Formats: sequence, structure tokens, C-alpha cells
Amino acid sequence: MTSEVNREVHLVSRPVGMPTPENFSVVDAPMPTAGAGEVLIRNVWMSVDPYMRGRMYDRKSYAPPFQLNEAMGGGHVGQIMTSDNANFAVGDYVVGFMGGWREYFVSDGMGLEKVDPDLAPLSAYLGTFGMPGFTAYVGLLRIAELKDGETVFVSGAGGAVGTVACQIAKIKGCRVIASAGSDEKLAWLKDECGVDEVINYKKVSDLNEAVRAAAPKGIDVYYENVGGEHLQVAINNMNAFGRIAACGMISEYNATEPAPGPSNMSMIVGKSIKIQGFIQTFHLDMRPEFVADMGKWMSEGKLKWQETVREGVDNAAGAFIGLFSGENTGKMVVRLGPDTVD
Repeated sequence: MTSEVNREVHLVSRPVGMPTPENFSVVDAPMPTAGAGEVLIRNVWMSVDPYMRGRMYDRKSYAPPFQLNEAMGGGHVGQIMTSDNANFAVGDYVVGFMGGWREYFVSDGMGLEKVDPDLAPLSAYLGTFGMPGFTAYVGLLRIAELKDGETVFVSGAGGAVGTVACQIAKIKGCRVIASAGSDEKLAWLKDECGVDEVINYKKVSDLNEAVRAAAPKGIDVYYENVGGEHLQVAINNMNAFGRIAACGMISEYNATEPAPGPSNMSMIVGKSIKIQGFIQTFHLDMRPEFVADMGKWMSEGKLKWQETVREGVDNAAGAFIGLFSGENTGKMVVRLGPDTVD
């Protein structure tokens, strides 16, 4: 049974610096109705991700900005409640990337992908088996051209992308160094995922020396999630022909003034370092390979994941804001309702 009201999160003002709860509002909106060729989805889980901060600026980017006083979009997993679309039956579970931040969503089916709740928990399709996991996969295997036995440095290693990047690198036989700001996150990466060396960047007095000690033979691949000092340190310690795959620079997302760039950029010439930023949506041709590999690795017990769960649409904004202070271990997700309804 569906509700008569659809509760949505609206962006009501554009953040300056760190977002605050006052930038968001939970709104009671009319329940949408599926029309010809459409489906009505009851969202069970929604995703909050650091990239969404960029969509809160009113500027041109790879994705359009969120509009003020309208429901925000984002990753979601839900169940089909009504369907006039031959590709989806009532009861099917689907993942999409447009209908988050609300309890119900109407779609023509474009961009929806069926998911199997028996293969993995539904929430995992927003993390390890979803966009973050795919981002890690693309960054390491296509952008960084990872080779077996290399030394890999992952910043932001306790987050949704970083945890998967560490594990894929280990599966590929690499030596992995993980940086995060929590002893608990790093202990899980080392004890459960087999990461070779861990660095709590909040506790070390000299990050460069800590990375050098962890990688005395240098770094071949740097998976960039943080930016700032981490990027400078990675360049310092890169081997010749090293590769940097940059999917995010969370340390700069809330900056109110331009952040200073690394002072050692000239080293990329002498070391022949490749730096490439990327967006996973431009590499969707790799999805079949990703699905096959991840399913195989999971069946072999080679993949683990952690989630930080917040309950209800009222806590969505707080969950998003918490990403920037490291409140999440693994993927931050918001549960909007039960997996099934009568």
C-alpha cells in the first residue's frame, strides 16, 4: 500500500562552505502517479555521495546543478509498486541514479536496472555493487592501468570508493597502502581486507615521511579521493611512469577560497607521471565486466563491505553533511522504508 504523501528533500539555499541543515528542507509533496509507459517506485534506500556537493553550486559541470525548491536527485534502490512498462513488473527491485532524496519516484524506465536481492543486500547496490564500486573498478583497471604486483596508495580509503579500491588492488596481487582519518576504519581495512600498511593522516606528524616509510620502494599507482596534501605526498613518492587516477578531492569541496595546488607539480615531468581525472558515467561499457568480476569475487569471499545507515528521509541531509567530517565507515546510506510491504 502506498502513502498519500511523498516526502522529499529540497535544496532551499546554496551552501557557502560546509553545508548546514538550513540549506535543506523536507517537504510533503503530492503522491506521483505513473502514466503510460511509466512505473511508480517506492524507494527503500537512497544514497548520499560527496559528488553531490558540486551539484549544489549554480555552475556548469558534468551534471546539472540541483535546482532550489525542487526535489534533489541521486542514487536509489526501490521496489516497483505499479507498472505500465513491459520491462518492469510489480515487485521488481531496481537501482537508479535520478530518483533519490524522496520516498516515491515515477520513471519511464530510462536508467533503471533490475537488481537481485538474493545476490546481495539491496543497500549494497548503492555501494560496493553500485556507483562507488564501479568508480573504484574503472579508476584502477582502466584509468590507472593497474598491473599485478604494483604498489598502490589509496587516500580516503575508509569511504565507499576507497574500501573497494583497496580490495580490488589486493585481489590483483598488489601491495596496498591505505590512508584514512580513523583508527577503526584502518583496523578494518588491515584485519578484514588485507591492506598491507595503514596511515591515520590525522595522527602522523609528517604525512610524507609516513608514506615513504610505508612504501620504501615507491608508489606505482595513486588512487586519489582527497586532494591537497595527499596529492603532493603521492607525487613526491611516485615511481617513474606512475599513474594517478583522480575520482575526487573531498578536501576541497567546501573551500570558500581556491585551495593552493601542489608545489611539486614539476616532478610529473621528470617522473613521467600520468594524472587523469575521470567520471564513471563515461565508462559504462565496462559495466558487464564489472558485474561479472564483482559477482565472482563475492562468491569467492574476496569482497567485504561496511555501511553507515541513517533512518528516514528526515535524516538524509544530516547523513550527507556527515560525509565531510568522516562520520561514515564505508558507504553512507539512508533507509527510507522496509524492503517489502504488504
